[in-house]
Amino acid sequence: MKSIMLKLILLLTLCWSQSFLQAADLKVTKKSYGRTAAGEKVHEYTLTNDNDITVKLINYGATLTSLVTPDRDGKLADIVLGYDDLQGYENDPIFSGCVVGRFANRISNASFELEGKKYELAANFEGGHHLHGGEVGFNARVWDAKVIKQENAVGVAFTLISVDGEEGYPGRLVVRMKYLLNANDDLIMDYYATTDKTTHINLTQHSYYNLAGHDSGDVHKHFVRLYCDQYLPVDEHGVPTGEIKSVAGTDFDFREGARISKKVGEGRYDHNYVLSMTRPETPQLLARVSEGSTGRGMAVRTDQPGVQFYTSIHMKEVTGRDGAVYNTNQALCLETQHFPDTPNKPNFPSTILEAGEVFRSRTIHHFYTWKPKQ
Repeated sequence: MKSIMLKLILLLTLCWSQSFLQAADLKVTKKSYGRTAAGEKVHEYTLTNDNDITVKLINYGATLTSLVTPDRDGKLADIVLGYDDLQGYENDPIFSGCVVGRFANRISNASFELEGKKYELAANFEGGHHLHGGEVGFNARVWDAKVIKQENAVGVAFTLISVDGEEGYPGRLVVRMKYLLNANDDLIMDYYATTDKTTHINLTQHSYYNLAGHDSGDVHKHFVRLYCDQYLPVDEHGVPTGEIKSVAGTDFDFREGARISKKVGEGRYDHNYVLSMTRPETPQLLARVSEGSTGRGMAVRTDQPGVQFYTSIHMKEVTGRDGAVYNTNQALCLETQHFPDTPNKPNFPSTILEAGEVFRSRTIHHFYTWKPKQ
């Protein structure tokens, strides 16, 4: 009996020790990242786990600036596009790695009606439309930040207050964006918002991914699988027409997976795909992306009804990190969100947030490596 008890104690001690070590291997650090042109202090937060994944964040735009992961041979590379310094993000023309709001994507004619009142927004996109929250969206604001340390995850919670009338939107909106890195190689993005007046909200995170490395050229050889049966056709400015079409028999069908290069125009995509016409209660598998030469893979789950699949078709000669020059098809985005132009498309899932309601959402990116079959 004593022998059995001793073995049990040793086993429990070992399990506790392994749990403690796993938690201890998750680290978060903070340092200065400079000041904005307006003199506001910005800080950089670095999250690491024991599997050589490193995530860097700044509180300017609640931006993910760097994401280093190993390939199948353990070689490390940064797989998101970004810049060397704060000035790069202040002058950023592509919304690299930031949180986009109040309303991600396009709103047609830069206006909408809500509760019998018309709201005029900035016409900051071609065709006189509104894009990504306006002239000074959430991407160009300095957020408050708080470090998070949990037993099995570390992260940062960023908080921002958007006043009533800011960029033309009604209601005082309190927004929180939380990034968490865990020991299982998941990067979790949690969104939270409340308002004191009925408003529209559509938040997303706008990282550009190239699984071969941010400076490795185009993503034509990336293999993409989207678990979506429908997509939204768009007009010449990328605004949804209001139709919801099946992907079957079209170049928009990624249900079985395909290389981007084998699709329309070598991957000229900037379209919203439909995961569900009603918002899922829990994160559902949305996409898998893999890159053959490195063996890196990424799986994305979300509780949002859609995703903007974007292959950086509007990007041209953007000077990024380490002198890299980013061009068309240099990276892909999977912007989990509600549908573009929902305030003007009543057949789309609603983006209305009422006073007293709480908006919550979660998107999870899981990173892994694989080897080709022999």
